[in-house]
Amino acid sequence: MKLYHGSFTPDIKQPDLSKCRQKTDFGKGFYTTKSFEQAEKWAILRKNRFRAEKACVIEYEIDDIILSSGEYKIKHFDGATKEWLEFVFNNRKYLAAETYDMVMGPVANDSLYATLLLYEQGVLSVDATIAQLKTYTLFDQLSFHTSKAIGTLRFVKTIYAG
Repeated sequence: MKLYHGSFTPDIKQPDLSKCRQKTDFGKGFYTTKSFEQAEKWAILRKNRFRAEKACVIEYEIDDIILSSGEYKIKHFDGATKEWLEFVFNNRKYLAAETYDMVMGPVANDSLYATLLLYEQGVLSVDATIAQLKTYTLFDQLSFHTSKAIGTLRFVKTIYAG
């Protein structure tokens, strides 16, 4: 399977967990997506936010069998569900108790932030939040949270964007 990572740092051949941010959707990890377009948007956003020189999309490959081998502890969400919402909320607040090698599920990107904030403030119920989130196009993400998991990624190439 092809995976993409949007960045302003080219040629991330071996991702480094120590450089990954805390308080993200699925916890501190290295985030990828199957969508080139989503990775490209993220790369351009990060380039502009940090006033970097270039935006780039790094392409990786991973063997599909790894995701079903049972060798890795993998959490998978099939869409915006109550469990997914609570998992994202807990990770963004750094309250998550359980860790995984990899996590797969929808991206709660910046365009969804207002909805998540209303949920956090108690303005929206879980059901109302999920209903509102389902009106958005939710892209997928696969995040890697351990060195062992990151070792399954094979660098392919860097594509410069925007």
